[in-house]
Amino acid sequence: MNMNVNNNLAKETTRGNDVWLIIGIILLATNFRPSLTSVGPLVNNIRDDLHLSNSVAGLITTVPLIAFAIMSPLAPKLGRKFGSELVLFLALIFLIIGLLIRSSGSSGLLFAGTAIIGLAIAVCNVLLPALIQQKFSKKVGLMTGLYTSALGTFAALASGISVPLSHGLGSGWRGSLVFWAVLAAAAAIIWIPQLRNREKPKNINMTEAKEVWRSPLAWQVTLFMGLQSLGFYVTVTWLPAILHDRGLSVSTAGWTLSLLQFISLPVSFLVPVLAARLSHQKWLAAMTSFCYIAGFGGLMIGSKPLVIMCVIFLGLGQGAALSLALLLFGLRTKSAHQAAELSGMAQSIGYLLAAVGPILFGYLRDVTHTWITPLLFIVITSGLMLISGIGAGRNKVVGDSPESGEYLKAYR
Repeated sequence: MNMNVNNNLAKETTRGNDVWLIIGIILLATNFRPSLTSVGPLVNNIRDDLHLSNSVAGLITTVPLIAFAIMSPLAPKLGRKFGSELVLFLALIFLIIGLLIRSSGSSGLLFAGTAIIGLAIAVCNVLLPALIQQKFSKKVGLMTGLYTSALGTFAALASGISVPLSHGLGSGWRGSLVFWAVLAAAAAIIWIPQLRNREKPKNINMTEAKEVWRSPLAWQVTLFMGLQSLGFYVTVTWLPAILHDRGLSVSTAGWTLSLLQFISLPVSFLVPVLAARLSHQKWLAAMTSFCYIAGFGGLMIGSKPLVIMCVIFLGLGQGAALSLALLLFGLRTKSAHQAAELSGMAQSIGYLLAAVGPILFGYLRDVTHTWITPLLFIVITSGLMLISGIGAGRNKVVGDSPESGEYLKAYR
């Protein structure tokens, strides 16, 4: 009798811990984008207030991507040494510090705070998919859908309310940017119970980590992650300017970008749930890439009536691509530890591509004085994304030998 009571108590305690962990994961995800997407609408105010040039002001959005690339390979090592739960908590604390420093009022502190924010978010980006695989191995698709939906919702929300916040709080761009420290603080408080439940990895197979960088499959996942990020950041940076040249007003072009982000939300939830139930994800990756190709290719035509259709394709593609890329970190690896290594590799190289993409796109526009050539460049990279996505979507894990049944099954 006592044994049954104890078992029931243990089950209830486990359920309670899972509920707090799910809430904590969702709150963590809400902090991954607002500190970045809230900057764009305020760039002109920041530039004028701090007397920055346009090129220097552009670094505000580039610095976090460089920080992502630098920190992503190091995050799995921190997770192994101290436990993912503790490292994620410390990342939230550094995120709060970075948000406070960034809003202090000088150009030096602006970039120092921005770099700290980028480093903190990079750690979260890498460790959270691996933690989900560790804690929810049978519900990876559902949990990935939940946190990518939260990520996308607050990314769109932050870009939409940053200007109203700057007016409503009465402290300009500084108050608007520092506001997001409140959300980070809430996530840190909710995450505290996980510090008592944290697990340090046991019996870590270091061979698995080395396999990642040598694996063609891991490189295919990495390319898919990187090329979808490149397309996303090109869209965020240049789509309003393209739409304005296609005949839309500046305000309408800005709202169209917000519409694109909201279109991406349903698919960002549904795609990983569906993908986790499939034996392979090749066709999902292919359809996602075709949405990129159709969206960017349609913009090359220059027809105003096609604009909304192109935005719909891009919204569907970009919502599906990110959630699918994050899910592949778990599906293509043997353990949470190896998933963290793949996540670090893919996000490091991926965000380097993302940082280069908008700059190269703008350079091609300046050289050719037309949108056709830079859009053709993105259509070509989307074609490469298609090829790498089909490879990454095979029913295979890092470390499988060419002779293994799983490898052969991928081609049946």
